[in-house]
Amino acid sequence: MHSSLPRLRVALPAVLLSLPLVLGACGSGDSGSDPAAETSASASFPVTVTGANGDVTLDEQPESIVSLSPTATEMLFAIDAGDQVKAVDDYSNYPEDAPVTDLSGFTPNAEAIAGYQPDLVVLSNDQNGIVDALAALEVPTLLLEAATSVDDTYEQIETLGQATGHTEEAGDVVTETRDRIADAVASVPADAKGMTVFHELGPELYSADSSTFVGSIYAMFGLENIADGPGEAAGGYPQLSPEYVVGAAPDLIVLADTKCCEQSAETVAQRPAFDTVPAVKEGRVLEADDDVASRWGPRIADFAEAVAKSLQG
Repeated sequence: MHSSLPRLRVALPAVLLSLPLVLGACGSGDSGSDPAAETSASASFPVTVTGANGDVTLDEQPESIVSLSPTATEMLFAIDAGDQVKAVDDYSNYPEDAPVTDLSGFTPNAEAIAGYQPDLVVLSNDQNGIVDALAALEVPTLLLEAATSVDDTYEQIETLGQATGHTEEAGDVVTETRDRIADAVASVPADAKGMTVFHELGPELYSADSSTFVGSIYAMFGLENIADGPGEAAGGYPQLSPEYVVGAAPDLIVLADTKCCEQSAETVAQRPAFDTVPAVKEGRVLEADDDVASRWGPRIADFAEAVAKSLQG
């Protein structure tokens, strides 16, 4: 979901289609039972928010939320709406206390979702016509599709803040995430601008170009993406050949397949001719967390900081 651009390792084609791509460790907070906070939240309803499926009106603050998007789950907990989340899909593995179920975001079942009696369902794609199916059951549904830019991430966090009665907390998360990314970019030496990067989605050498969410983060650092040429004909996610990658001589390699496929700086160095690549020779192979590198939630700040550290040498 996407999400994601996120599953990538289980079913790469599905990820390339929905790509729940990309990422700030704003941990879950206790929404608590502060009477003043509850009164303030209640006063903000009814509220109308807008998702990819149009306007969604919520008459009251939702108390039973089902999230079928790992990224949305991270966002909900980051803005202190975790106590309202009663069920999440089977790939929502962060934070650890998220109420994981066997609900699937890839093959969603409206009746199974409705069984949790949700007053709000959040998803990142409309698989199997699930949006209409939930509408037929009169379940409020908010579709927040995979982001293509960091600004999309901020907008989705703010939308969830409005939808859940946590507008102020959402604003704080956006501010913190934006500031951390700006600091990460500013921390990189000026001569890093123009360096080349190869983002690896899998050992089959699928990559992501500058038109993708994760590609937009590299662009913030002034990096040149070696997938940009081939990516135009592949919807942003080309499969590169080993010869192409070696020939492009990337200065930075980012592995988004460390958990799924056990790739590392060591395994990359063992590939034929990869020991000649500048990123390998100079120790700039970033072993990223697959989930952080493929989701577009607040942990994008973590990812940006990791990229900055690699570029700092």
